[in-house]
Amino acid sequence: MTDDYLHHNRAWWDEKAPAHTSSPDYAIERFRDDPAYLSDVVRFDLPRLGDVDGLRGVHLQCHIGTDTVSLSRLGARMTGLDFSPASVDQARSLVAATGADVDFVVSDVYAAADVLPEGAFDLVFTGIGALCWIPSVQRWADVVARLLKPGGRLFIREGHPMLWSLGDPRPDGLLAVEHPYVERAEPTVWDESGTYVDTDVEFEHTVTHEWNHGLGQIFSALTEAGLTLTAFEEHDSAPWDPLPGYCEPAAHDGEFRLADRPWRVPFTYTLQATKQG
Repeated sequence: MTDDYLHHNRAWWDEKAPAHTSSPDYAIERFRDDPAYLSDVVRFDLPRLGDVDGLRGVHLQCHIGTDTVSLSRLGARMTGLDFSPASVDQARSLVAATGADVDFVVSDVYAAADVLPEGAFDLVFTGIGALCWIPSVQRWADVVARLLKPGGRLFIREGHPMLWSLGDPRPDGLLAVEHPYVERAEPTVWDESGTYVDTDVEFEHTVTHEWNHGLGQIFSALTEAGLTLTAFEEHDSAPWDPLPGYCEPAAHDGEFRLADRPWRVPFTYTLQATKQG
């Protein structure tokens, strides 16, 4: 496979980064004004995350750094890594504005263990919407294993592959599987003018290359890389509206669920795995 996907995807993220920072959906002003404020993704998983105070952590595919800063506010010594220089610039601006002690590195995720110290991290964190940008989940799992100390932990909150496989909802409200559930060699190529946050910006770069990865493939990749699955939980909710017009936010957590029979499909999952000694 060529690296054409990197060219298209990096251009997409470079262009989106300033718009995402300006959008209310990322709540950058809240981060600046409230030193205790945490991102929706990190706040949702606080009961599962546990105490991270003093841990050395790396956030892979960190984008503009809101989850990274949130983990830092919980006491972790964080490094963020992303392949988009524009995203890292925005993340560094957030750190400058908030006083967070976080380092950021520009790198493709597959090269993370080449630019960061191997076996040095207690925690590898990956947030929602990261794995769909990588062609091989096995290569990614191998990188995670190289970064972690023996006994170190991987923590993921991610969009569920079942959600990524759904097409647009039908007029009769039925949900149909239209896209790959499992990882395939060829990407799904999208050409869409917008982005996933509220913004009036018109974008030039609209093409992305993405891959889905089935749960079995993810579990197997982690096992083959020397990690042991320690926790897995599927959620019927997401911190954004994944199917506009068919979801509603819940008052107790602000997450979006299907308005009609939300138990039909998982939207996200939380996964934890530990590197064997």
